[in-house]
Amino acid sequence: MNQGPARIEINEVGPRDGLQIEKAMVATDDKVAFVDALSECGFARIEVTSFTSPKAIPALADAQEVMRRIRRKPGVVYTALVPNIRGLERALECGTDEMNLVMSSSETHNRANLRMTREQSLAELTAVLRAAGEAGAPCNVSLSTVFGCPFDGDVSPDEVMRLAHSLVDAGAVGITLCDTTGMAYPTQVAELCERAARELPGAALTVHLHNTRGMALANAVAAWQTGIVRFDAAAGGLGGCPYAPGASGNVNTEELVHMFACMGVDTGVALPPLMDVVRGLPRLVERELANPLIAAGPRLATHEPPAWLAERFSPG
Repeated sequence: MNQGPARIEINEVGPRDGLQIEKAMVATDDKVAFVDALSECGFARIEVTSFTSPKAIPALADAQEVMRRIRRKPGVVYTALVPNIRGLERALECGTDEMNLVMSSSETHNRANLRMTREQSLAELTAVLRAAGEAGAPCNVSLSTVFGCPFDGDVSPDEVMRLAHSLVDAGAVGITLCDTTGMAYPTQVAELCERAARELPGAALTVHLHNTRGMALANAVAAWQTGIVRFDAAAGGLGGCPYAPGASGNVNTEELVHMFACMGVDTGVALPPLMDVVRGLPRLVERELANPLIAAGPRLATHEPPAWLAERFSPG
């Protein structure tokens, strides 16, 4: 197997990308406690919330209060989704470290998700990038549906790169390649990552994966083998997309951390406290979560042998 980097960064997106789609309304105190617990796990970045209109995403209407109240751990970058200039202003007011902007690579998904054409989104994000640059606030742009659209099918890599170039030229410090509905497969991921790294050498590249069709970990390995060092993930696999029937959540953070640890890749994330956080998620979101790693434990979690073995195989 081709070897990727010895160390990677994991961006935990559960507090924003995960909670925004949950039916249960999570209390502000619980959101703050969730982020604070994640801060103790060793993440490079935590996406805390979204400064979208409270009418659009009622679940995150307390964005400013949450961002103000979290306990900042040195070395962790606290990010938030920012859709427009007003969202940027709100994010800056409460000390957000980095902004995450978003648009879709496919036309139909952008219209459905953002109620704008892609060209309108480009104009909006360009204005936000300009204002953020003047304020000294770094911005990453997440490009949705780069590996496939639930409405349009395959998305041209040329279109993905056209948008990525435009956004980097406008001031984005990084681009996230998002498998929004879990349509990606490993060779496709590798090809787009290699092209993006070649054409955007100055941009920080992140890969955002979903496990809808069971290929998220395989896709993560494919991206890592091309040199990608930044991955989005959500504790417990929280998240999803309202425009893709049957779509599951993000790649499970704990499974990603466990897999890379088994491979000898340093993620900086401590698995035991992370798994403690994940065990508390069913209470937080008021539903059960299917989690094989929690059920089985890490790979080398051993068990007591059957009691009858000692008697049957005793000396003499």
